[in-house]
Amino acid sequence: MRVADFDFALPRSLIAAQPAEPRDAARLLVVDRKGLADRGVADLPDLLRRGDVMVFNDTRVIPARLAGRRRAARVELTLHRRLGDGLWLAFAKGARRLRPGDRLDFAAPTEPSFGAEILAKNPEGDVSLRFDRDGEDLRAALERHGTAPLPPYIEREAGATAEDRLRYQTIYAAREGAVAAPTAGLHFTERLFKALDAAGVERVMVTLHVGAGTFLPVKVDDTREHRMHSETAILDDSAAERINAARRRGGRVVAVGTTSLRLIETAADENGTVRPFAGDTDIFITPGYRFKAVDLLLTNFHLPRSTLFMLVSAFSGLERMKSAYEHAIREGYRFYSYGDACLLHPVGGPA
Repeated sequence: MRVADFDFALPRSLIAAQPAEPRDAARLLVVDRKGLADRGVADLPDLLRRGDVMVFNDTRVIPARLAGRRRAARVELTLHRRLGDGLWLAFAKGARRLRPGDRLDFAAPTEPSFGAEILAKNPEGDVSLRFDRDGEDLRAALERHGTAPLPPYIEREAGATAEDRLRYQTIYAAREGAVAAPTAGLHFTERLFKALDAAGVERVMVTLHVGAGTFLPVKVDDTREHRMHSETAILDDSAAERINAARRRGGRVVAVGTTSLRLIETAADENGTVRPFAGDTDIFITPGYRFKAVDLLLTNFHLPRSTLFMLVSAFSGLERMKSAYEHAIREGYRFYSYGDACLLHPVGGPA
């Protein structure tokens, strides 16, 4: 398909710069075959059924944005993939000035040193680098010197704040490794979890470490030519069995976020049975894809021409999603990572 088919105009005023407070106060647009309904995230217990299972991504965002120096020049890095032994891939502002062998310093001159060496500039546009430490030592250094890796459309004159480090994280985040939040999960509170429990809706945790590549623009004209970034994911035996058990008893599988959906669909066989999975996934979902194991999708509103808008268009239909987004714009819904959400039913599915 043409990438231009997934374009739409969005007023900049609707890009959320701050999250809703409390988290579950966000608005929710329900999209099903009956049409559109304006609800709230707090209404989810009434919108789901006893026996449904919600699948959450429990990845934890690390402070992956680093401001460093190369000699006198300032360089900003956003880490996006750990390769092991202190090796990382990163996107770099000012990458044209970087050369293999360059040393980057992230600590002030008066502080203990913390740095990395550029190993390579890659054809994909990122750089390979090796930190001067690894493991807990690197983790502690990132906590001290890094900041929350907010998406480029959330502007902060002085950079991400301490509040962003808290709010750009789900309350159930457990496994460190993401450099972007699974944003559909940002809406959940302990109060909402209790209400879902009371409604008989089950919760399952899986892990997909979201990479900064999720924000990369699609630069080709035809979706078939786009190369999807790869992300590390884990869906263990217990999660697989609980998802399959829910389906056997007639419950629906509700993916909380596109990352959970992509992992479930990666792990599902052609009959819809979900298998344990541990590895990398680069699944790229566009209209025409046959969904195997996901019945509903809770997700935020996405960028035009993005792989995520392509995914939701595959799930609920391109024309239906364009209409839904037109409605959301008219009604003043808040878009993107800190914005509102929608609950999507599949193309041709029941209301």
